[in-house]
Amino acid sequence: MEYVLGSSPKIGGPNKTVEIDESKFGRRKYNRGHKVKGQWVFGGVERESGKTFLVPVPDRTADTLMAVISDWIEPGTTVIISCWSAYGDIETQGYTHQTVNRTIGFVAERTDAHTNTIESTNRRAKAFLNPYNRVDDCIYHLAHYIFVAGCRSENVDQFTKIIGIVASMDWSASNGLDPGTAK
Repeated sequence: MEYVLGSSPKIGGPNKTVEIDESKFGRRKYNRGHKVKGQWVFGGVERESGKTFLVPVPDRTADTLMAVISDWIEPGTTVIISCWSAYGDIETQGYTHQTVNRTIGFVAERTDAHTNTIESTNRRAKAFLNPYNRVDDCIYHLAHYIFVAGCRSENVDQFTKIIGIVASMDWSASNGLDPGTAK
């Protein structure tokens, strides 16, 4: 998880497009009745590179979502969003945006904007997670999913990547031992 968090730069920038969306990672018991307690996850995908971020969030308020946007997306990015009211202030934060009203259709008629890429990313991430334990250790499973997706987009073998990460770690710093005295 430390590697994923430490190696995940901001995405987007001038002439880049990022689709963002929030999704509830929860499950109905036996696919009936009320929803079981779940976890809100906010994510984005850069269309040009496929770089992705997925962040567990406590709620979908404007303050929460705008803080995540500023942490993960470079200013000057064109952001494709749903018509959720929390995004109403996005242009004042240095982003241009296009909206998709999913109650009307999945593609905006005038701009051809869509959020299909982030929607499919959310669907794949949900399938990757344990459906009955999506709150307690959600961040670890999301980090694992981001690592696997990153290896796929870089066309790198996961085992080779993890061996490279382990080989480059400073193990003496992580266990508090002096390299000269480690046994």
